[in-house]
Amino acid sequence: MRLSSSAFQGLIVVVAALGCASAATAADTDAAISALLRQKTQEFSDAGQRNDGAAMAASLDDRIVFFNEGGDMATRADMASGTPTPPSPSVRTVMTVEDWHCEVHGNVAVASFIDDQQRDAYGERFHARYRSVETWLNEGGTWRMIGSETIALNDDPRAIALPAADLDQYVGAYKAASGQIFTLSRAGTTLMAATGDGAPTAQSAEARDVFFTPGRARFRKVFERDAGGKVIGFFVRREGHDTHFARVG
Repeated sequence: MRLSSSAFQGLIVVVAALGCASAATAADTDAAISALLRQKTQEFSDAGQRNDGAAMAASLDDRIVFFNEGGDMATRADMASGTPTPPSPSVRTVMTVEDWHCEVHGNVAVASFIDDQQRDAYGERFHARYRSVETWLNEGGTWRMIGSETIALNDDPRAIALPAADLDQYVGAYKAASGQIFTLSRAGTTLMAATGDGAPTAQSAEARDVFFTPGRARFRKVFERDAGGKVIGFFVRREGHDTHFARVG
């Protein structure tokens, strides 16, 4: 049987409409899964702040691969052993799931987010942020976490102001064994650092002889002095490892 031109066009419209409806349904389903997993993630974070092992274990697969922000691996049994901490009027901790992103691949979902922690303890306030990537598996209609990796996000430390005369002690050229050159200069009350022919960037002092580049708190410049107190070099320190730059010229 042959279709007329108008009938054929109508069939195309129907097929296209069904395709759009199917895509919309899939998107709605993925959005619902994302919302569910976000809720489960928030509940897991809340349970972690209470050290409620039973509540945490309820969301975990028996074979979960779990690494915390310190690089330590934990099993489901490790986390299930936690005993809820009795509430204290002097301590209040709130962990909020933010910057949520979730991709669903059938019965597997991968989510990334930031846990924003606000802790008030005995009059002192502590704030930290942790980036996590977690993988969830749906078996028998139940979503359970099968993987979790977390890193602590570094914020800039509190900076201090140093007199211009102190900053002048660091001004000069410094060379690493690789031949890389760092040049330090002063612009008003700010120490500036440039690598090779690159543009200089402002430096902030964490303490005397310890500087960092704002926005790059993983790195420190730790200066060294000779017996007479003269600056003779510095170390670029990252994750506890140093690259030495000796003063030249």
